[in-house]
This record gives sequence, structure tokens and C-alpha cells, in this order.
Amino acid sequence: MNIAFFLVALSIIAGLAFYAGSLMCKLRTQQQLRNQKTQQRIDNISESIQTIAKALEQQQCNLSEGCIRLFHLLEALPVKDKPDFSQQFTGLYSLYEQVKDFPTHNVRKSQSKRETKQQDLQREELESQLESQILKDISVLKTFAV
Repeated sequence: MNIAFFLVALSIIAGLAFYAGSLMCKLRTQQQLRNQKTQQRIDNISESIQTIAKALEQQQCNLSEGCIRLFHLLEALPVKDKPDFSQQFTGLYSLYEQVKDFPTHNVRKSQSKRETKQQDLQREELESQLESQILKDISVLKTFAV
């Protein structure tokens, strides 16, 4: 009777050990897949940052639009211990902070032409004040990698 009890207990322990091992294997696989997906996202965001920086350098879009896009990409990076990009890219972050509340899309279309013109002049003035610092930031971001 003791031998039978011992064999049943041993088979239960072996079954549980096998089940635990298979769960650990699945967990490791999921972690590797998550890490792979995170790295792909980081690579895609880094590539987008480089592309926008090059477009800004070549004056293919205005500084405000580029700074807004770059700000959101930098903030979306899924990295641990993310550096303080506001200290690293002061021009970009300064312009973003000053133009982030300007109306866009339908709100901009619905306002008067006078308001739009006034905001455009204000935005252009801000861009010209911060242009040299933004261009320095862009030169770093052209080769951005995490």
C-alpha cells in the first residue's frame, strides 16, 4: 500500500513539474516575443524621428509641425529609464510647449482668417527665435538611436 501511495504521489509530482516546466517555457517565449515587439517599435519610432529630422533640415515642413511630431515620437518611446529629452532637445521642446495649444484641423478652419493669420505670425516669430537651437537638435536627431 505504501508503495502504491508513493508511486501515485510521485506521478502527481512529476505531472506538476512537467506542467510547471511547460508554463515556464511559454512564459519565456512570451517575454522574448514582447521584447522583440518592443524593439521593433523602438526601431520604427527611431526611424520616424530620423526621417522627420531630415525633412525639417531640408525645409520640407515647418518647424512647428516637425517639433510637434518629434515631441510625440520621443515621448512615445517604450524604453526603461528614458532620458530627459526636454533637457537634451531644448529648442524642440520649447517650441512645442509654446505652440501645442494652437488650433489645428477643423478648429483652425472654423476660425476667422484674421485669427489664423495672427496665429501664423506668432508661430513664425516663435520659430525664428528658436530656429538655431532647433537646428542643433535636428542635427542630433538625424542619427537618433536608442
